[in-house]
Amino acid sequence: MKFGGTSVADIDRIRNVARHVKREVDAGHDVAVVVSAMAGKTNELVAWCRDASALHDAREYDAVVASGEQVTAGLLAIVLQSIGVTARSWQGWQIPIVTSHAHGAARILGIDGDELIKRFKERKEVAVIAGFQGIHKESGRVTTLGRGGSDTSAVAIAAAIHADRCDIYTDVDGVYTTDPRVVPKARRLDKIAFEEMLELASLGAKVMQVRSVELGMVHKVRIFVRSSFEKPEDIDPMSNHPPGTLICDEEEIVEQQVVTGIAFSKDEAQISIRRVQDKPGVAAAIFGPLAEASINVDMIVQNVSADGKTTDLTFTVPAADYQRSMDVIGKARDTIGFDRIDGASDVAKVSVIGIGMRSHAGVAAQAFKALADRNINIRAITTSEIKFSVLIDAAYTELAVRTLHALYGLDK
Repeated sequence: MKFGGTSVADIDRIRNVARHVKREVDAGHDVAVVVSAMAGKTNELVAWCRDASALHDAREYDAVVASGEQVTAGLLAIVLQSIGVTARSWQGWQIPIVTSHAHGAARILGIDGDELIKRFKERKEVAVIAGFQGIHKESGRVTTLGRGGSDTSAVAIAAAIHADRCDIYTDVDGVYTTDPRVVPKARRLDKIAFEEMLELASLGAKVMQVRSVELGMVHKVRIFVRSSFEKPEDIDPMSNHPPGTLICDEEEIVEQQVVTGIAFSKDEAQISIRRVQDKPGVAAAIFGPLAEASINVDMIVQNVSADGKTTDLTFTVPAADYQRSMDVIGKARDTIGFDRIDGASDVAKVSVIGIGMRSHAGVAAQAFKALADRNINIRAITTSEIKFSVLIDAAYTELAVRTLHALYGLDK
């Protein structure tokens, strides 16, 4: 079971979490719980580090920010003991969760789940684990896994202890066909395949963190997204269908929709380089410097201009990197050789995702027609086996999402 910051924001909510845990223990399950820091705590700790020194040691930064989860783990263990549940808290290094040495964005290399399993058997003891943190074996230093790292910890621990399921408790009650704030008719999905969830998460849906879904897919850990704000007493732990969304292998999903969900992201920017010489090495001259500047390029569209000697190249970058990208390209002008560079930061990417697309033709064509009927101009398109994305003017984002949501029958 994993509980995020809003679920453990104060002692009352931690008591609520403890009742969720007790319900599962009473149903006969062995339980490991991963907790985040209380809502707002990590931001406060980060701010203190910056205040102490603008240029601070990343290792000490980790020592400070990892303390947030340590507090929650201890408090939840205390509350569980007070309601008669045998429990103890674990910090990442005590298990140990072994990570790389990239402080602030470490990757999990391995977890030994044997001690936890032994304690389940011998003492029926609930393990309350501080998420988001681990240890770099060689230096013995505490590391943190980056934003959303508690989800990653939870799935990795579930894999290490061979859990039946990893329940991610959050402030929404599952994964929806799209953002319900944009489309009130959005529906909660009962099940979604790992690949679809990966696409949804990486294309703008904020429910799950990409790395945790990846881990689940690789280690075959079924992930269940559910709400921590439902009354613990109202949920039947033995029911096969508590409210929520199961992220699982596609084999588990019998009735496959053609389209599962629609994601969108407004933090995109578009850059067009006009009349570039159409010769080998030009793409490398453009995208090499961007890669060196650690700028992620997403959609790329190339079209040959009328004279056949030059070409126009259009691509998208995160909105936050827009100005930097323009500067990088500007500096490389002599190497690239182009007439002019145009850019726009008022664009949005809308993506349609579904495993069913593999076996259905014309799914994208329907979308292009529906958008054209609404006078929405498409600036760029990218496709893969189970998704396609269109770049449009940001002003039309909501209209496009609602149009496509209805087009593929996701309202029903």
